[in-house]
Amino acid sequence: MAEITASMVKELRERTDAPMMDCKKALTEAVGDMQKAEEILRVRFGNKAAKSAGRVAAEGVVAINISADGKTAAMLEVNCETDFVAKNDDFLAFSKALAQMIIDQNPADVAAISALPYAGKTVEEARTELVGKMGENMSIRRFVRLSGQGKFASYIHGSKIGVLVDVSGDEAIARDIAMHIAASKPKSLDASGVSQDLIDTERRVAIEKAKEAGKPEAMLEKIADGTVQKFLKEVTLLSQPFVKDDKQTVEQVLKSKASQCHGFAMFIVGEGIEKKVTDFAAEVAAAAKV
Repeated sequence: MAEITASMVKELRERTDAPMMDCKKALTEAVGDMQKAEEILRVRFGNKAAKSAGRVAAEGVVAINISADGKTAAMLEVNCETDFVAKNDDFLAFSKALAQMIIDQNPADVAAISALPYAGKTVEEARTELVGKMGENMSIRRFVRLSGQGKFASYIHGSKIGVLVDVSGDEAIARDIAMHIAASKPKSLDASGVSQDLIDTERRVAIEKAKEAGKPEAMLEKIADGTVQKFLKEVTLLSQPFVKDDKQTVEQVLKSKASQCHGFAMFIVGEGIEKKVTDFAAEVAAAAKV
């Protein structure tokens, strides 16, 4: 049997907000599988246990650039250690310059952009100089360079959430859609873009919850189908209620403006990165409870 450590219990509690002993029981039942344990707690406690495992804890900015004709767009995330540096003019200028370089030079990956010339040196040398000047680490984490079927619109919320959306038709509604994406955080344009793993998870959780509620075996698949369809409406852009008029879906709003959304991209600063905060007293207390 897999060893269930205090740190594992602590991590699952942080993911789910479930009580400590329930986290330990779920991990034991799941033989140490963190994802399975989270599913078990979702069945037991509902969506409160679906809190994202990847806490947005790293600092930095999202920078966006769109070509003059609106047909090409770039978005990147540059990380640093503190919000103070994330607001520094040199750091912001560096990030914006990289977004323009991605448009102009189309680097293949982070290593390629790091090797590009920048102000008489390479991007990597410029980054290293900034690290020395600011006194904390910085990194180019990721970027996308997109070609659109329509024209790109963008929205950046507080430098921390960046959205690019490709829309044909009304340019004003395109920016509204970008703002909607930042607020509602859809996973894909429509159901075809949702991963099968996510759908399978929702189905498993729905079936287990229905079993615990005492629903007849013959009803389980129908209940699961309904749950999956509800989930897809919640996480797909075109099916979501529009933030400025929740009586209409995004798809209905687009149609009313003779417009079409072809796709989108969204970056959230620090998404999937968790700062390591050492709290010895909390670790000891957690260990004692386990």
